[in-house]
Amino acid sequence: MTLTPVLIAIAPIFLLIILGHLLRRNGIPNIEFWNMNDRLVYWVLMPALLFYKTSTIELTPGLVGSYSVVIIGGFLAALAFGIGSARLAELPNDQASSVMQGAARHNAFIALSIAGGLFGAEGLSLGALAMALLIPVTNLTVVPLMVIMNKKDTGSGVFAMVLRDLARNPLLVSVLIGVGFNVSGIGEVPVLHDTTKLIGNAALPIVLMCVGANLRLRAMQTSALPLALSITGKFLIFPVITVILAKLLGLSELETLVALLFTASPTASASYTLARQMGGDAPLMAAITTIQTALAFLTLPLSLLVVEQLF
Repeated sequence: MTLTPVLIAIAPIFLLIILGHLLRRNGIPNIEFWNMNDRLVYWVLMPALLFYKTSTIELTPGLVGSYSVVIIGGFLAALAFGIGSARLAELPNDQASSVMQGAARHNAFIALSIAGGLFGAEGLSLGALAMALLIPVTNLTVVPLMVIMNKKDTGSGVFAMVLRDLARNPLLVSVLIGVGFNVSGIGEVPVLHDTTKLIGNAALPIVLMCVGANLRLRAMQTSALPLALSITGKFLIFPVITVILAKLLGLSELETLVALLFTASPTASASYTLARQMGGDAPLMAAITTIQTALAFLTLPLSLLVVEQLF
């Protein structure tokens, strides 16, 4: 693997993100269209793709166990760095919570698209497994920490609220149903799997344009220190710890590279919404998301090439 082929494989993904941003910025076709597309992606397209991939991937206890340690271990290290570095820098709580999100959350849609573009069906399947592991862990840690850091008065039922939201999360539900099909040995069901495969094929291009449509370039003027801390956590701490754990546990090159895509991807677009709802610094979060997404066009291929040299 050399830099040029990787950039060529990744370039269409970021061009779709740019296209989505330009279309929404110019009102094409209209703002309501993009708001509806977000819901279509969340409730239909991505659940169909995740169900198809998790129900057809070859799951083994060893792979699932190793992937859990590798990806969750990297996530917890990035989370600890985000909180610890913000505290050491004496940032206010709202900024600290946004740094935490910027360091630890991931844009699964970008990672999944690159995994499919570079590694085909096997990359998509491993990516679906990574999403299955990260979705519940991320929600069960980030949301309560946002409440604690911003001292938002939601009563004592924050964990009940998170669990309720997880139970209604279509991405997680589709993954659980897919894994249930997989371990039960039912195999591919005619019509059901044919339909979800077709819908899933439409998911990634639309998802990427929606990522671009949600970028907020006007919010990029912000303090350099919180940006630097979030970028360090996201593009250094998270992937480095992940790769170290992958080597220690003996993951294959492909398994490690797909895990790297998720841990070195920019922070999630939904981080802005959560910051706005939970008392974080929403303009800072918008800037972190936008700048990390732009940087990822270079950092992701470079990370892949560096890690490939380890194998």
